[in-house]
Amino acid sequence: MMATILDGKALATKCKEAVKAEAQSLARKPGLAVIIVGNNPASRVYVNSKRKDCEECGFLSEEYALPEETTQAELIALIEELNGRDDIDGILCQLPLPQGIDEEAVLLAISPEKDVDGFHPMSMGSLLIGREGFLPCTPYGIMEILDEYHIDPKGKHCVVIGRSNIVGKPMALLLLRRHGTVTICHSRTPNLAEVCRSADILVAAVGKVNLVTTDMVKPGAVVIDVAMNRNEAGKLCGDVDFPAVKEVASAITPVPGGVGPMTRAMLMKNTLLAAQKHQK
Repeated sequence: MMATILDGKALATKCKEAVKAEAQSLARKPGLAVIIVGNNPASRVYVNSKRKDCEECGFLSEEYALPEETTQAELIALIEELNGRDDIDGILCQLPLPQGIDEEAVLLAISPEKDVDGFHPMSMGSLLIGREGFLPCTPYGIMEILDEYHIDPKGKHCVVIGRSNIVGKPMALLLLRRHGTVTICHSRTPNLAEVCRSADILVAAVGKVNLVTTDMVKPGAVVIDVAMNRNEAGKLCGDVDFPAVKEVASAITPVPGGVGPMTRAMLMKNTLLAAQKHQK
């Protein structure tokens, strides 16, 4: 069996084209403010990518590159200023932040109406109880991939490896919302391989190279690889042993070119949604 490759890159292009078309009907461009503190190289790459996405979608993009020594009070003051701007619909503060800054306090400072990352407790609470709100971009993107390839979680056993607030927990809730039967695994789960082998849909979001091997995958399962790692050769890879697992799975996301581009596309979609709400 050769798995279907779930092409997130192609789907992201399609999604951004749809977002651009919708944005053109608005009275003004959707506006996204991105804040980066310090000199984390990976964060710089992500921020550059988001600026490019905004250009492709016809959005206003503002970047605030703050020095490493920026205080928490200064950062929150900037966020409060952006909260009050009528031309800014979304605010994104790139994580991780330097030591000494409380990430939770910073995320709380962002207005829930501009929380296009979907990390604010109000956004998370809306997800939990099934209300409309901003969805965290990575799980949102994964659901879009499943829909594009007509993979329905209904009645399926869905196993999520990882319990982060950004991916694991919201991923489980979105699968549950779509009538999947969900198991969340983590570092203290006994018999991890056995649990994973029972999955019809397996989502790996840990950050460990080759965590998921062929003996952990049921033949015909759908495998979603969320992680972005570097192997010993410095090559970008995920949590899944892709060359081997693609021979067992029915469908699989590659790294790169799978979940990553869709995470960015959903940020654009959330920003468009924020702009539509603000301009009503």
